[in-house]
Formats: sequence, C-alpha cells, structure tokens
Amino acid sequence: MATFLYKLGRFAFRRRRFVALIWVALLAVAGVGAATASPPANDSFSIPGTEAQKAFDLLEQRFPGGNADGATARVVFRAPGGEKMTDPDNKAVVNGTVADLKASSPQVASVDDPYKTKAVSKDGSTAYILTTYKVNALELKDAAKDGLTEAGEKAQKSGLTVEIGGDALQEMPETGSTEVIGIAISAVVLAITFGSLVAAGLPLLTALIGVGIGISSITALATTLGLSSTTSTLAMMIGLAVGIDYALFIVSRYRAELAEGREREEAAGRAVGTAGSAVVFAGLTVVIALVGLAVVNIPMLSKMGFAAAGTVVIAVLIAISLIPALLGFVGKRVYGRKARRRMEERASGAEEKPNMGTRWARFVLRRPVAVLLLAVVGLGAAAVPALSLELGLPDDGSQPVSSHKRKAYDMISDGFGPGYNGPLMVAGDAKGSDDPKAAVDKVRTTIAGLDGVAGVGPAVFNKAGDTAMLTVVPKYKPSSVDTEKVVSDIRDHAGSFKSDTGAEVLVTGQTAMNIDVSQKLNDALMPYLALVVGLAFLLLMVVFRSVLVPLKAALGFLLSVVAALGAVVAVFQWGWAASLFNVEETGPIMSMMPIFMIGVVFGLAMDYEVFLVTRMREAYVHGERPGQAVVTGFRHGARVVTAAAVIMISVFAGFIGSSESMVKMIGFGLATAVLFDAFVVRMAIVPAVLALLGKSAWWLPRWLDKALPNVDVEGEGLRKQLESASPARTEQDAELTRV
Repeated sequence: MATFLYKLGRFAFRRRRFVALIWVALLAVAGVGAATASPPANDSFSIPGTEAQKAFDLLEQRFPGGNADGATARVVFRAPGGEKMTDPDNKAVVNGTVADLKASSPQVASVDDPYKTKAVSKDGSTAYILTTYKVNALELKDAAKDGLTEAGEKAQKSGLTVEIGGDALQEMPETGSTEVIGIAISAVVLAITFGSLVAAGLPLLTALIGVGIGISSITALATTLGLSSTTSTLAMMIGLAVGIDYALFIVSRYRAELAEGREREEAAGRAVGTAGSAVVFAGLTVVIALVGLAVVNIPMLSKMGFAAAGTVVIAVLIAISLIPALLGFVGKRVYGRKARRRMEERASGAEEKPNMGTRWARFVLRRPVAVLLLAVVGLGAAAVPALSLELGLPDDGSQPVSSHKRKAYDMISDGFGPGYNGPLMVAGDAKGSDDPKAAVDKVRTTIAGLDGVAGVGPAVFNKAGDTAMLTVVPKYKPSSVDTEKVVSDIRDHAGSFKSDTGAEVLVTGQTAMNIDVSQKLNDALMPYLALVVGLAFLLLMVVFRSVLVPLKAALGFLLSVVAALGAVVAVFQWGWAASLFNVEETGPIMSMMPIFMIGVVFGLAMDYEVFLVTRMREAYVHGERPGQAVVTGFRHGARVVTAAAVIMISVFAGFIGSSESMVKMIGFGLATAVLFDAFVVRMAIVPAVLALLGKSAWWLPRWLDKALPNVDVEGEGLRKQLESASPARTEQDAELTRV
C-alpha cells in the first residue's frame, strides 16, 4: 500500500492543477445537486421491534387519521391569586385560545376544550389545552409553530400566566455558531503548531471542501435514498474532525521529509506513502465504528452513521490526493520563518534541541511503571461513578428552569401531578374478543388498580368497535424509574388480558417510546462494542503486525470511555460541580450517550493511536531499538497528536455552553473522553506499556504473520524499493521537481 500511495502522492504533486480541478469540479457538482434537489423530508421516527412502535402502527391502522404519533402541545394557564380558571373572564380567554389554535394551522388535528375534557385542576387554579397535530414534531412546519406561539402570547396579555409545553415546539439544536468557533480555535492551534499560516490553512481548507462535498451529496441524494434533514448532523461534526486530523498528519510528515533534505515531490510522495497509509487505516476504523451503528436498528441512527462514514471516506481521499496537490502550489511557504531558520541551522551542522515530545517520551521510558500506575489508577478513579449509571431519555423536566417548556411542565406538575406530563397510551386490540367493550372495561379496571397509576381515562373506540385507546396517568414524572415500573407492570398483565378477555394490550405514547428506545440502546451496546472493537482489533493487527499493540489500543480506549462516562455521571447524575457547568437539573444520563461516545471517540482515538504508533513501528522496522523507536514516534508525532486533540476538545467543549441539557451532556462527554484518551492513554499509557514490553510488543506468531496480508504501512517495502532505484532515475526525478 505504501508504494501505491507513494506513487499517488507524487502524481498528485506533479499534476496538481489537474487534481485540484477534479476536486473543485466535484464540489461544484455536489453543490449544484444540493441546490436543485427537492428539500429533504423530515424523519418519521420509528423504532422497529419495540412494543411502543407496534402499538403506534396498530392505532394508525385501526384509527385512520387518528395521529397516534402526532406532535402534541399543552398550552397551560394559571389564574392570578384569588381567581380561578372557571371564572367567566378567564374561561372566555381559554375558549378564545381554543378557537385561535384550531385556526392556527392546517396541520392541527384536534384541540381539546379543557372544560369538556376536565383538564382543570381540582383547586381551579390551573388548566391546559391539549393540541394534537397530524404530523410528528420533526415534520411540523414553522407556520404551525408560529401559530401556536402567537396563540399563547395573545392569551398572556389577559393577565393569566401562560406557558407552552410538549414536543410541538421541539427544534434541532442550532450548531452554526459552535462550528464557527471550532474552526476559529482550530486555525489558532494549527498556526501555533506549524508556525505558518499557509500550513495551518491547508487542513482547514481541505476539511471544509470535504465536508462541503459530503453534506451537499447527502442533500442532493436525500429524496432518492430517503435521507432526512437530520442525517447530515453527525456527518458534519465527524467530517470536520477527521478532515482536519488527516490533513494535519500528511502536512506534518511532508514538513518532516523536507527537513531531511528531500526534494519537494519526493517529500510529498513519501509523506503520502507513510502518513497516508496511517490515514487510510485510521479512516477504516472510523468507518467501521459509524457503519456499526446499524446494529442498534434505529433507522435514523443508521442513516446518520452511513452518511458520516461516507464523509470520512471523502476526507481520506482528499488527504491522500488533494493535500499533496496543494503542497505543490504552496512551495516553501509550508514553513514559517522560525522553522526555515531551524532547517538552515540543522543544515549547517548545529545540534538540534530535543522537543517536548522527545523529553516526555524519555521521562516515561525512565519511569514506565510509575507513569502506568498513575494513569490507570487515575482513569479507574474517574470511572467509579459509571457503576451507578442510570440511562433514560430527557423530558421537559430536564430543561433549564427559565425555559417556557420547563415552566409549563412545573405548572402541570403542581396543578395536576407529575404523571400528567407524560401520560401513557394503552392500545387494546379486542378484535379476537367475543365482547370488545367488556374486555376493554376489564383491562381498564385492572390497570386502574395497579400501584403507581393515578388514573385511567375513558376508553375511546374506533368506528369498527374492535380497538380502543386508554389514557393512563402515572403518579410519577415521565423519566422516573417508578414510571418504568408502571409500564412494565401493565405489560406483565398483557398475557392474562389475552387469555381472560381475548384482547391484546400494548403500551405506547412518548413516555413508553422513550423507555423502549433506552432498552433497545442498552441491548445493542455490547454487540456494538464487540463488533467495533473486534473488527478494529483485526485491522490494527494488520497495520502493526502485532497482537499486543492492538490489544493495548482497544483496552486503553475502553478505559478512557468508561472514565469519561464516570465523569458524565458525576456531573449530570450526581450533581458534582453542576454549578460550574450550569447544570440546573440532574437525572438519568441520555440513553444514547454510551453508544454515541463509543462511535465518535473510538474513531478519534484510533486516529491518534495509528499516527503515533505507526511512526514507532516504522522506526523499529528500520532498525531502531524498541525504546529508541518510542522516542522517535513521540519526537515526530506528539506535537501533531496534541494539536489534533486540543482542536477536538475545544470544539466539543463549545457545546457545554448550550442551554439544551442533552447538547451540554454530549459536549462534556466527548470533550472529556478525548482529553482522557489523547493525553492519558496515548501520551502516557501507550509509551509506558511499550517500554515495559520491549521487543515483545511487536511479537506476532509466525502462522499469523503468514496469514495476515502485508500492507506495508511503515513503508519498509517502499524504502527498499527506493534504495534500489538507480542514481539516474533519482537524478531524473530531481530534475522534474525543479522544472
């Protein structure tokens, strides 16, 4: 592979105008395709294989136009002190709001009159209007949301306290400003790392081109492939991250080759042949992690994974082709003044001072046991809170106290009880029953008698009279473990309902759906982890020609992720340092968090591992002693890996300032995981373990050595080929470079 990439790098450098033109053309074609494509559809959120989804499908079939999974909104009213919502003036305001909501949008399916549905609290202080829409929250148009907001604002002018809750006002988090901040921080870090604005600009430029092509392609193919407006979210974040990392690795190696005195085209070829090989395999590990999200079997998550994997492939192709082409344009400007001065001093025979990476590696080699114990114990201590991990999906109760959704949530909890914020919907399929109404009545009576049930609404039958909907209100808040038990108790009675009455009973609704999603993610966690780590282990075994190095890489990654999860639990579940991170409400950790962290952080961790350790492997294969090879790897790679990690930590940390608790949690978790993995695992545990293992780190059984394909990532085959090249060929290449 190194030989092929070497030739590709030289070709791209030599034919730089042609290569650059191809990528510009691809960007233009993707951009035109995106501009002319019809707008992407919104996700119809479905969770195949869950009881909640089965119930939704049943209700859609038996109640045509019933909008069982439609968005809902609660407009909550509270009367001033000394007044009641049943007072004539206040009642007139509520009735007027009901009329405004009905006329607010064609997407409105129904608007309940609180005085008819008994949605007025016992003390008369609070009432709420339940509005149901024909589509889910992601498909709701802005005009419908505006109509809902305007109706609430109009009612508030009467002197009543009015707040709006529910998922109808759900919006995708705005990330544009965060991305700009991330790019700005990346530019500063790259400029400091390279000491040259030109060299710093190359990774940013190519990363933006790659993300532009990827996102535009997703938009252009959205209708054809059934993608949605949310599919590109993960692709943009991952594409930007790996795009900068991969370009950073290639440019850094190119500068190192130039420092060795090689001609520019030769340096480009060798950079792509060596660092480019590491980039290809690092990219493959990321693709494995992202495509593996399909194991969870949540269609929206699978599409996001495939789209992000496609963007990673584009980032790899750009790194091994467009980067060497652009290096051909920039000339010696890839070095800053200070770097050029150092090169001149080195050329004159002046002794080069060891850099920070060299000094740190030598320190670890002198005290490997102490460094290893300190790092492992530190991460182990950080991981302890993960033993108390509770997973769930956030509801409006986890919103900031100052938000309208949270205020509406609290008003309903105070006026009616916490369970009214997340009622359960029970579907009774009595088609196989001799007396459907009697069967449903028995189901209703049994559920009403269960512990934790505050009340059960009257049954609503379909036109055929064979299927009924029951609204069950728990005594507890939607995200409570006690509510999960209520759902479990109802489902446990399903067998007896079927045998006694012939009716099939299914529990659904947003609360039940959240519970089922959490369970599905929990069940998929270990298979996903086994798949990703297992395939990556095999891939790294091919790259490093070793059993122990990939094993160490996988175990180190798991340690950093568990430690990061422990930190998340400590802050967002236990409330440690909650005020520092502006966490207003503690509670269960988002159920998607572990899988999301594994998928994203695994890719970045393997980037750092491959780039750092391949340089060590390369030095070892070329004759250096194991300890010496570790120092060489750090001398060339530590600065670059540090820069890449700081960029990612800064980008992720930018999300901590979000008012959305879910976004804040994701930002904190990812930033912490990268911090632990890059600076503790890769910078401390890796050199300490390699120092202790010595030559055995690179041990591989002979039979396995013969069975594994030799991809020559370290460039040993390339080096031998170049050394055997005739002097005439070398002189000819140099002449072509000068031309």
